[in-house]
Amino acid sequence: MSTLTTPPILFFVLGMLAAALRTGLKVPHPIPKLLSLYLLFAIGFKGGMSLSRTGPSGEMAAAIGAGVVLSALLPLVAYAALRRHVGAMNAGAVAATYGSISAVTFITASAVLRELGVAQSGYMVAVMAVMESPAIVVGVLLARRGAAREAGGEGPSIRWGHLLHESFLNGPVFLLLGSMAVGVLSGEKGAALLAPFAQDMFTGALCFFLLDLGLLAARRLREIGRAGVVCVAFAAGAPLVQGAAGLLVARALGMSAGDALLLTLLAGSASYIAAPAALKLAIPKANPGLYVTMALGVTFPLNIAVGIPAWLWLIRWWWGG
Repeated sequence: MSTLTTPPILFFVLGMLAAALRTGLKVPHPIPKLLSLYLLFAIGFKGGMSLSRTGPSGEMAAAIGAGVVLSALLPLVAYAALRRHVGAMNAGAVAATYGSISAVTFITASAVLRELGVAQSGYMVAVMAVMESPAIVVGVLLARRGAAREAGGEGPSIRWGHLLHESFLNGPVFLLLGSMAVGVLSGEKGAALLAPFAQDMFTGALCFFLLDLGLLAARRLREIGRAGVVCVAFAAGAPLVQGAAGLLVARALGMSAGDALLLTLLAGSASYIAAPAALKLAIPKANPGLYVTMALGVTFPLNIAVGIPAWLWLIRWWWGG
């Protein structure tokens, strides 16, 4: 119950209620973008600070490797489940979206763990960063192969330079990894200098950002009927199936409860910012309204309002407290 009453989750629910009740509440457009950049900077810097204290380890390498494998394999399941219902192009786009990750889900879960006093490793920020890109490449390849089969010929060409740049060097990933590097290099002196900005302000900024996302998610939820019953069912079921895969991997690696929650949510989340930006270039014929609505209208609210407390309870029970 304490997980459900943490401020970030409550402000997200407040935003959804404000939209559902048609209060007219809006957050001016530049502010959410600025807050998202701040959150990426802060989580990256704090992850780097944690790494500067502990250094690299075998556990870190294993977690990063597991993240890459999950990101590359999860799109195969999504594509197989949806190809016959929405076509190869849309199925490949959805597969890329659901194989990639939601940084906001990770950041929210990380904040909840801190408020509950549950330990987490700084290297999980690196795991989040590496899980964003492999799924996008795999999803595009699946879409191209499927489209070629449907057309009985050559699939649409891929602009590999743009795809790889958007997948591995997009702005959010670069800021996250760059902030992490600054945290590692600046050490304790950097931590002391940036403590008021990177730590004290973090929860407040996250709450305000999630208020806006609650408003946006509720609006997307109204549009979900256009996605079709199969797509809605997939968007609701994907966090459970993919999250369970992440949970089993975390257990096999012997992760702590906090790290296991983060990996579980990364596996069960879906990207609605970075992946769509790359997919618009790589699969322009796919319907962005479909995969963005599925991710932001169904999967994201389920992960934030239900998934974080539910997975944490299950992990604590399975891990023995």
